[in-house]
Amino acid sequence: MKKTLLFFLLLINISSALASWVLIPMDETQKDHLKSYGLAYWALKGNLEIYWLLNYHGGSFLIPSSASVSKECTVRGVSFETISDAQKNALLADIANPEVNQDAIKLEKAPKIAVYTPKGKQPWDDAVTLVLEYAEIPYDKLYDEEVNADKLKEYDWLHLHHEDFTGQYGKFYGQFSGAAWYKKEVAENELMAKKLGFSKVSLMKLNSAKKIKEFVFGGGFLFAMCSATDTYDIALAAEGLDICETMMDHDPADKNVNSKLDYSKCFAFENFKLMMNPYEYEHSTIDTYLSRNKFGMNQKTDQFTLFEFSAKWDPVPTMLCQNHTTTIQGFWGQTVAFDKNYVKKNTLILGEAKAFNEVRYLHGEYGKGTWTFYGGHDPEDYQHRVEEPPTDLSLHPNSPGYRLILNNILFPAAKKKKQKT
Repeated sequence: MKKTLLFFLLLINISSALASWVLIPMDETQKDHLKSYGLAYWALKGNLEIYWLLNYHGGSFLIPSSASVSKECTVRGVSFETISDAQKNALLADIANPEVNQDAIKLEKAPKIAVYTPKGKQPWDDAVTLVLEYAEIPYDKLYDEEVNADKLKEYDWLHLHHEDFTGQYGKFYGQFSGAAWYKKEVAENELMAKKLGFSKVSLMKLNSAKKIKEFVFGGGFLFAMCSATDTYDIALAAEGLDICETMMDHDPADKNVNSKLDYSKCFAFENFKLMMNPYEYEHSTIDTYLSRNKFGMNQKTDQFTLFEFSAKWDPVPTMLCQNHTTTIQGFWGQTVAFDKNYVKKNTLILGEAKAFNEVRYLHGEYGKGTWTFYGGHDPEDYQHRVEEPPTDLSLHPNSPGYRLILNNILFPAAKKKKQKT
């Protein structure tokens, strides 16, 4: 009997020693950071156990080893190493040390992803859809019609394509009003507004903005870049006001709108003023697009720094800032960055360029959900212009700027709170 018991104990010990885990490093040793997020999403979709190791080698991932996991890493070009169960336990014990600014977050469910974007847009028209395609993370497209029909409730995470929620078509009128693509965009939006029962495009966009706000309040995760950040808050603050001139909505704007804005409705910004000239390529004082020249900013000096948070006490901002560097190359966009003077005091700043008083990366909570705003258009195309060719992300597999986007896509899997290992 004793021999049988010893035999089974030996088998258990051997089995434990043979158990292994795949460690996906996210520091400078990783060949393809962007594909690594896709691998993590794939593991979640397959109901595999997965940990996000915050501040450990750039925010590494830990997954039980199997032939399929190793094969998937190899096919995707993702660097990985296999460690034993004993090594994994020792690693987690080191991370759990209260004096170490690291933590292990267990990810539980792959978020269902939607992108608010016109159906005809190609993936390369927007950095988020571009990186979703590259990382092989599935998503659905929604626009005003689906939002109006309350389809958002079917999703966990929503990205706002570089939209103009004010109904002013990006304020491109002065430069592109004669362009075929501009005319097509105006015609399609006016047709959709009429179909949905709105007298103006601006009212349709406000309706979408309010529906999206309800989505966040109910527990949704919102991520926006470029002009979808400031114009979203502007639309909410200007509810009930006409801020569009005649060439935008066929009647004149209210000349006194700046004294009537309600900043309490905004997520991120306050005390800003609108720029009412329809020929001026700017919406408000929030964006630093026009003020950057006074600082003498150029491509070399255009950088911002990520903040460091406590992995054990502030896991959400820590997840959002995971990277292999804390210094990120800046990049332009319709909305390039946010003037810190107009950022609400209760907004969490994740990344900023202090020398230029610019905030680039913001986060906050609303109701049961969260929102994140990220300034600029394309992290690997410094001055992306209309109708330029798409960025080839295979040339930028280790992009720190694109990693911030993917952090936002993945962090909802942790359901906003730590899962003890």
